[in-house]
Amino acid sequence: MPPVLTTRLASIDQLRGTVMLLMLIDHVRETFYLHHQVNDPMDVGSVSPVLFSFRLLAHLCAPVFVLLTGLSAWLYGQRQPDPRRATAAFLLKRGLFLVVLELTLVNFAWTFQFPPSTLYLQVIWAIGLSMIALAGLLWLPRKLLLALAVVIIAGHNLLDPLQAQGNGVLATLWKILHQRDWIELGDARRLRTSYPVLPWIGVIVLGYVLGPWYASNRAASQRQRWLLLTGMAMLVGFVLLRAANVYGDHPWLHFADARLTLMSLLNVTKYPPSLQFLLLTLGIGLLLLRLYEQPRIAAWLQPLASIGAAPMFFYLLHLYVLKLLYVAAMAYWGANHGPYFGVEAVSAVLLISTVLAVLLYPATRAFARFKARRRDLAWLRYL
Repeated sequence: MPPVLTTRLASIDQLRGTVMLLMLIDHVRETFYLHHQVNDPMDVGSVSPVLFSFRLLAHLCAPVFVLLTGLSAWLYGQRQPDPRRATAAFLLKRGLFLVVLELTLVNFAWTFQFPPSTLYLQVIWAIGLSMIALAGLLWLPRKLLLALAVVIIAGHNLLDPLQAQGNGVLATLWKILHQRDWIELGDARRLRTSYPVLPWIGVIVLGYVLGPWYASNRAASQRQRWLLLTGMAMLVGFVLLRAANVYGDHPWLHFADARLTLMSLLNVTKYPPSLQFLLLTLGIGLLLLRLYEQPRIAAWLQPLASIGAAPMFFYLLHLYVLKLLYVAAMAYWGANHGPYFGVEAVSAVLLISTVLAVLLYPATRAFARFKARRRDLAWLRYL
């Protein structure tokens, strides 16, 4: 068993904190700027470059977080007497916990309906199912796990033409795995598979495979070189595939306006995440991991580590705060944009996000410190 670093890795927590803040901006947009709807892929002809940029940055959140979940699972196991058995048990229990959390507290935070007419199976659901899948797959040899991750990430777009109809068992399973769609549970209840889970299983497995790069007997310079080379290789792969315009996402279009052409080039599909989407976002994520290991950068980003050390607490806290703010705004000002209350400038979205990040930070930092201090409380590991 390779020895592992015994302290929390600041670069991992800081990168996780970074994507949590990007997620906050995107959720503020969805709360107070929803009257300017953004589809996936985005309509580059109708979306402003600034709004496009905001949404593009938010694309980093899910893939980076899922990759780090797999990496953190490996790190967790190396501190246990029986690494694989302990990791599998933890992943299974936490995965089930996240699935239940998505169906209860998370869905209620989005809808404030009980019982809900629609259950949205979103990112927490996808992470939970991916963890459950990894609990079974991690028993495979590392080389086979790497091959499996590559096959899923690179090959799942071959399955795009397969479209299930109806609500039978196989159709429901396919919608959960790869087809973003509705699952009808009756006249008054339905599910929305917002995050088809198959590609995310590939991402979490890839993160787990990268774990040995962080063993304590591995030179930091070697890990940093691998992060740099792998991240660059992914971005080169994205550029080549995108230029070829034949596989891995919908085709990009050439416009008379160079800005629109660039937006079309970067306009990749998130639901489910295409090969090109994952090459772009994971490539950037690995380069950020490399960058965050620089001492001067790490010093500036230290506050992000507190958010990254308590991501679930921050996630639930910001969802409920946003929903309560929305309800309060509706009650005070009324709906000035049809069914939505909203601001009129993207800059206001950034301002609201900045204020919320500052206000939510003390509570998140306090919880992260409590979590680090009370390692005897096993339930804290699930948050």
